Amino acid sequence: MTVLVTGGAGYIGSHTVAELLARGDDTVVIVDSLQTGHKKAVLGGKLYECDLRDTEAMRRVFRENDIDAVVHFAANSLVGESMTDPAKYYDNNVYGTLCLLERMNEAGVKRIVFSSTAATYGDPERVPITEGDRTDPLNTYGETKLAMERMMRWFDVAHGIKYVSLRYFNAAGAHEKGLIGEDHRPETHLVPLVLQVALGQREFIGIYGDDYPTHDGTCIRDYIHVMDLADAHVLAVEKLRSGGESGVFNLGNGRGFTVREVVETARKVTGHDIPARVVPRRAGDPAALVASSERAKAELGWQPKRASLEAIIESAWKWHQANPRGYGDE
Repeated sequence: MTVLVTGGAGYIGSHTVAELLARGDDTVVIVDSLQTGHKKAVLGGKLYECDLRDTEAMRRVFRENDIDAVVHFAANSLVGESMTDPAKYYDNNVYGTLCLLERMNEAGVKRIVFSSTAATYGDPERVPITEGDRTDPLNTYGETKLAMERMMRWFDVAHGIKYVSLRYFNAAGAHEKGLIGEDHRPETHLVPLVLQVALGQREFIGIYGDDYPTHDGTCIRDYIHVMDLADAHVLAVEKLRSGGESGVFNLGNGRGFTVREVVETARKVTGHDIPARVVPRRAGDPAALVASSERAKAELGWQPKRASLEAIIESAWKWHQANPRGYGDE
């Protein structure tokens, strides 16, 4: 059996490819345009450098491989950019997913696991957030991810394509053997930005606002190790292969940490004095996002194994120390 991983050269996608290979999946096929992904992050499998919107290239992928399930990561994911260039996000994320589902339907592939996001919830009415809570995105990125989820639901109704949508919170960390890690360009995620300060690549870490209704005034987020996320995607594929129904699942540790707590933990892990400055708030940042993952635990058999913030940052620091330029100039 063959799994197709779209966006498999990206951060979470590449870690999921590594986990699929480690678990002995017969074949892993990766489709990535390499717009933001890295060839060096792909540890095995068969890589096709193409875009989901390229009809003939995608037909070739399905024709040349006996694909029985898809794990779909391919998407643009910068919140700020999504607000200034919404057309790019609807074109790549929503239309790209439509093209993928059409190719799947043509090829008779009936299983897809989707990389969704906590951004679908917007500013939550309560914490921890459950899957049945209101979805009201605050940015174009979250809106497109929610549109992609809804599209899958209607393809299930019309064509029987079963889906699992995984809404995860703040992915962080790196492969435990240090093989791959996080390298976004530009980098927008807190943990690698903090570690760049420790490496001397940034003068300070900016804290976007310190007047939120939290215990230290900074935003609270639920950080989850990237390998725990990879594990959940593999379990979701197994659920669909065993005849499971479609569903939506949160993935998080169920505990939030403030920005200041992340910075302080990074100081402890790295042994570096990491200067921090408070800068103006960013538009659309909720005060707190923390997940309830009870449904994933009950129905997928998923359990995060690397839940401590210190362990998450330690794995990221190990990779960033060994790869201070990320994947370098490919």
